[in-house]
Amino acid sequence: MEPFLKIVIIGPESAGKSTLCTQLAAHYQTEWCPEYARAYLTEKGPTYKFDDLLSIAKGQVQEEEQAAERVLKNRSVSEKTKRPLLFVDTDLYVMKVWSEYVFETCHPWILDQIAARSYQLYLLCKPDIEWVQDELREYPDQSTRDRLYHHYKEVLVNQSTPWVEISGDYTTRLQTAVAAVDLLLKD
Repeated sequence: MEPFLKIVIIGPESAGKSTLCTQLAAHYQTEWCPEYARAYLTEKGPTYKFDDLLSIAKGQVQEEEQAAERVLKNRSVSEKTKRPLLFVDTDLYVMKVWSEYVFETCHPWILDQIAARSYQLYLLCKPDIEWVQDELREYPDQSTRDRLYHHYKEVLVNQSTPWVEISGDYTTRLQTAVAAVDLLLKD
């Protein structure tokens, strides 16, 4: 039995990842790790270069490690989980897809970290909810959102960690995610 469970929520931008992380953390009375790229780009500006993605990836790993330490330090074990549980809004697969989509290559450090890091479940958010514009989002057209979604799906199909597709309205998304997490917690 894995003593500490990390569940990653991934998918294209404006697919409800942060909302789902917030809802799941509240439901299971635990922590969640926000997407570092948002803080980085808010501070530095929305224009970025290839090397910025490496900085963002390193920041994401650091944020995740700090969140994991908080969970373990605070013994964030609710009555629902009986074990420490952390929800992660994006991981380095997101950095890989983003980098390859924009720059047609990915930094080796990111690929090495993907191989070295361990998660117990992925929740893949489908971009079937309404696009919400903000100053950092780049791809509002549905065809690009769908194309990126298929890149994420291909990544998950070709790795060994279980994953579940999350789609529908926000209520259905949360119900699907909770069912998937509850199933993982039974193991």
